[in-house]
Amino acid sequence: MSPSNADTLNGRLAALHAERVATWAPEDLAINVNQRSLLAKTINRANIVKPGDSVEPFELLDVEGGRLSLDELVASGPVVLIFFRFAGCPACNIALPYYEQRLARPLADLGVRLVAVSPQVPERLVEIKRAHGLSFDVASDRDAGLARRFNVLYTYDEASQKAALAKGRPIGDVTGTGTWELPMPAVIVIDEERTVRFAEVSPDWLVRTEAEAIVDVVAGLAAQRNLVTQS
Repeated sequence: MSPSNADTLNGRLAALHAERVATWAPEDLAINVNQRSLLAKTINRANIVKPGDSVEPFELLDVEGGRLSLDELVASGPVVLIFFRFAGCPACNIALPYYEQRLARPLADLGVRLVAVSPQVPERLVEIKRAHGLSFDVASDRDAGLARRFNVLYTYDEASQKAALAKGRPIGDVTGTGTWELPMPAVIVIDEERTVRFAEVSPDWLVRTEAEAIVDVVAGLAAQRNLVTQS
């Protein structure tokens, strides 16, 4: 039996969009839809992170204190990085609890670290981890350095900037970064050799990677590792 929409991440995100269609003013909905459509049409996938890329050392700021280095994250196996926009993003508040329900335990059972990453400053970003009781790491990508390296950043278009300013909520004030940049939702799997083994980037933040796809990738890596160990 195929899963119902409520059982999939993208089904839940589609429900969020349907609610907006029913309740938002048409002009506000158009700004949101047009921004997502523009990103989907203009993304240059040749320049974004892809499998086979080598990853140089990086460091993230854990929202609960301390730092997470690439060396630490892949010390005992692959790491799964989930880039998301910011703590107050409605779609992110659907996606991260979904990953807690469907992804965190399978990855933990495989000995794989899961880290949700946003450029938002740690003292504001911690809100999403506490609100949902997330068991996995949530970390701040200071100055969006890693997102920029992976080429997964986008900038608010003019209409979105004007709408945010009219509401007195420039996104740079919300995130604490002072810029109009946010990451596109992305899932990146990096193995122990610091090589990207899976990368999926969605310019439309209401379309995101399902948990099962991530588990399949990581389980495949674990199987390969076991074969090498046994040979």
